[in-house]
Amino acid sequence: MPQPPRPPADDAPQPPAGGRTARALDGILVADFSRVLAGPLAAATLADLGAEVIKVERPDTGDDTRAWGPPFVPDPEDPEPDGDGAPRRGTAAYFDAANRSKRGLALDLGDPDDAAAARELARRADVLIENFRPGSLARYGLDHTATLAANPGLVHCTITGFGAGPGARLPGYDFVVQAVGGLMSITGEPGGTPLKAGVALVDVLTAKDAATGILAALRHRDRTGEGQLVEVNLLSSLLGSLVNQASGHLATGRDPGPMGNRHPSIAPYETLACRDGELLAVAAGNDRQFRALTQTLGAPELADDIRFVRNRDRVQNRTDLIKALEDLLAADTPQAWAERLTAASVPCGPVNTLSEALALAARLGLDPVIPVGAGRIPQVASPLRLSGTPVAQPSAPPRLDENGPALRTWLSGPADHPLPPRA
Repeated sequence: MPQPPRPPADDAPQPPAGGRTARALDGILVADFSRVLAGPLAAATLADLGAEVIKVERPDTGDDTRAWGPPFVPDPEDPEPDGDGAPRRGTAAYFDAANRSKRGLALDLGDPDDAAAARELARRADVLIENFRPGSLARYGLDHTATLAANPGLVHCTITGFGAGPGARLPGYDFVVQAVGGLMSITGEPGGTPLKAGVALVDVLTAKDAATGILAALRHRDRTGEGQLVEVNLLSSLLGSLVNQASGHLATGRDPGPMGNRHPSIAPYETLACRDGELLAVAAGNDRQFRALTQTLGAPELADDIRFVRNRDRVQNRTDLIKALEDLLAADTPQAWAERLTAASVPCGPVNTLSEALALAARLGLDPVIPVGAGRIPQVASPLRLSGTPVAQPSAPPRLDENGPALRTWLSGPADHPLPPRA
């Protein structure tokens, strides 16, 4: 029988049992049917905020990213490698990046009993996240029409590559969307090969859009008791993230091209060569910062040069500007200049490796890495900081069907029984 809409929530938050620290999404159950990165990362974000997340995967193979290696993370119960050096039962580090703090449940939707368990999970959940091709879940009774009919308070989030219209049949992969969505056309050096970003940036942006939409829908449900469909797609998330480049195109009708590390509207806002050609990122976003830059470099007259007085002048005369600055910067290293310029409130920094970036965050007290258990690789910490409802301490990503027996028993029992405790 369909459930009636949930009543609007009391505005007074209820403290968790046992004196545990309250989390923003305490009591929220998320059914994560998604795969790869955008959906799983959105679900992991909700887990950071205190939601209980059940990750549903195919039996035997699981999420595609379990096999996306190297590098692979050994299973603590079977750390020995096979002949090719990969752990016999290891999971790719890629999978761990987006699946912290979840319970694992393997279901074959082609099996009637498993499909029934999946529908029951959707009926009990507060949020369902999936990234199946539009229409493909209808055969299992898990499309949004069916899930909302069975559970009117459900927030059903569907993530596609290109929407549910004419692009519904197109497979959505981050790299392809970076290409067709215009991002690669503005990334790289002028005249060079178009380049993708160094991470699956569109998936990450889409995950953040999905989490934002889900949180807004939960707030609406708090007021009305009504769930709703939340739709996001990779192409729209990318286009919405092109900000000034898209706005500039709409204003002029011209397609922007790649500018390397330079900014189309600000100068100097790029990497500049120092001693031995090592690079320093400089972002002088206003005239005051530019004057401080020239003073620190020992050439205050540049700030009064008619070619460089205003930002628009500096953009127009960028070639002359950069030559003048690099001639001065060649006297020392990026690290030495960064110390002096930072003291003068000029935004700048060396081009760090990832290890150097993590070390910087640690020195700044940002605690960028957090452990998730013995024998498991640590996680990059959530960037969210909430004073009243802090993010949850993450737990290790689940092994395939790690919590399956307990969850299947729970789904076959009375709906008002609480989730079984984690082992």
